[in-house]
Amino acid sequence: MRLPVYPPRRRPVLALGLGMSLGLLSLGPTNSVAQTRPLPLPPMTDGPFYPPRRWRDAGPLTDWDADLTQVRQGSRTLTAEGETLALLAKVQDSQGRPIDRCEVEIWQCDSRGTYRHPRVDQAQADPGFQGFGVATSSSQGDVRLRTIKPAVYPGRTPHIHVKLRHASFGEWTSQLFVEGEPGNSSDFLWRSLKPAERQAAAMRLQAGSADTGVRWVVQHALVVPAG
Repeated sequence: MRLPVYPPRRRPVLALGLGMSLGLLSLGPTNSVAQTRPLPLPPMTDGPFYPPRRWRDAGPLTDWDADLTQVRQGSRTLTAEGETLALLAKVQDSQGRPIDRCEVEIWQCDSRGTYRHPRVDQAQADPGFQGFGVATSSSQGDVRLRTIKPAVYPGRTPHIHVKLRHASFGEWTSQLFVEGEPGNSSDFLWRSLKPAERQAAAMRLQAGSADTGVRWVVQHALVVPAG
């Protein structure tokens, strides 16, 4: 899906409109978000489990909103297994300029190590986890998504796939890793990254609040190269 072309960084204000109450902490500056020279996310491929749009449109699930932790099935709402994680992201370029109306997709395996994908046996999947979600950045580049702390997948360290899509740069695909995760040192993709790329892709987990129902909060900059 290609977004309409607007003059770069002069697009109209767009409310997040997530259609849900995230109950999240405000997005304040952290070492992951506020950097003197923002570091672009390292470019990566979609990988084998990016769910194609034709499957998403006609598959067993059609609920692909910004809250991956709940799945609606008729009159029922199922809740994901695992520890809830609030991802508070800011989309910007490497000059620090926010990018509004950027489509942000994330996908990951569930707590059982299963992806939502047509080549994967969905009978093994957590029925309460979407596995894929989409949000759009605000006029300040802010994006909020709710998911779970990434789980171990056979042969890989815990990670979240992310794809950014905007008329000003096209597509930019990468992955987010958990800072300090023991499995990083043996992960072939993490090991292939330069120190600056690791810094750009490493999420710093902060404790959430029991009042919000969020176990972990991540504030992270999603940076693409400046055009």
